[in-house]
Amino acid sequence: MLDLTPVPKTKPWRDPSAYWSTLDKATAALDPPFAVVHLDALRRNAHDMLRRAHGVRIRVASKSIRSRDMIASLLLVPGYRGVLAYTLAEALWLADSCDDVVVGYPTADRAALAQLSTSERLAQRVTLMVDSAEQLDFIDAVAPDRERLRVCIELDSSYKSPLLGHVGVWRSPVRDAAQARRLAETIAKRPGFRLVGMMGYEAQVAGLGNAPAGRPVRGALLRAVQKASMAELLERRQAAVAAVGEVAELEFVNGGGTGSLEATGRDRSVTELTAGSGLFGPHLFDNYAHFAPAPAAAFALSVVRRPAPDRVTLLGGGWIASGPPGADRLPQVVWPHGLAMVGREGAGEVQTPVAGRAAATLKIGDRVWLRHTKAGELCEHVDSLYIVDGDAVAGEVATYRGEGKVFL
Repeated sequence: MLDLTPVPKTKPWRDPSAYWSTLDKATAALDPPFAVVHLDALRRNAHDMLRRAHGVRIRVASKSIRSRDMIASLLLVPGYRGVLAYTLAEALWLADSCDDVVVGYPTADRAALAQLSTSERLAQRVTLMVDSAEQLDFIDAVAPDRERLRVCIELDSSYKSPLLGHVGVWRSPVRDAAQARRLAETIAKRPGFRLVGMMGYEAQVAGLGNAPAGRPVRGALLRAVQKASMAELLERRQAAVAAVGEVAELEFVNGGGTGSLEATGRDRSVTELTAGSGLFGPHLFDNYAHFAPAPAAAFALSVVRRPAPDRVTLLGGGWIASGPPGADRLPQVVWPHGLAMVGREGAGEVQTPVAGRAAATLKIGDRVWLRHTKAGELCEHVDSLYIVDGDAVAGEVATYRGEGKVFL
């Protein structure tokens, strides 16, 4: 297990040259590609998220971590409790060692439902996500004779802007208190189900940077929309939770994400928050006005050729993040300074050219350090995360991929 107890207030990442060169020296014996997590940066991020949560417990978002050992270490930190998984198959695997796993998305995995429905132990540990009677019908058809299954209603937390229209992500069709109550009543009448929770994810606040570099007008607009969105959601969520609470006694009401911990933590109807990306601090989260996570996770690639005097080529690098296609989905080159990807080629599946003043000093076999745009997707490319403590590699934890698991 990783020791994630609080650390002194030193912040080595505030000096980028020293920070990245120390990571480079600590991993000198390793051959790229590989990924690292800086232990002090991870500790800082974990405890800073607890501070921002105003004492509300945090459920770990597994999709942002994708390492079973690291999730287990986080759950030992007071203030963290339970996991939000992204598939049922993953949840069943994690439930072997964790007694509280909520599946963040509805499932149509027949094999996983069959496994869940025949295990009393799993049925007590895993909670399914639903937002319609149709999903209940599917579960009934797949597993008519089963253990009683725990379910959670997802509430749509997007914002309907008078000027911008739909702002947020397209998730649940359950938007208001009346719709939530009707679904709760449907669940209550159906044998084989037990309603235990509600969840809402305000992606337009939690996952959208509100201080984009060099774009102050856009940043001001985003902050205004997010403020209006949270004010509207606060009232609507409280009404929906109260309405569902008249039908079933809820064990939890989950909300938020890394970017909205402060705002969601102030909602008295919410009993727990979910977060994960802020633990690794990928570069997507460099663009927020109200918090700044440390760059705890990064990866290194090898220089393997020099096609021109002012540029070198890295082996691999096409570790593109999901979301709307754009330059902000590319890995960010962070060390050595003075390097940038070539616009017409970008990050390639098997090679990534980088150019700039630092290229002239690089030799074949040298490393270039990059940060992924998003958190957990980094782990789909490596079998393990090397843990750097101070100026040395202190350990290694397996990723899902390293344990032979691919869930999506």
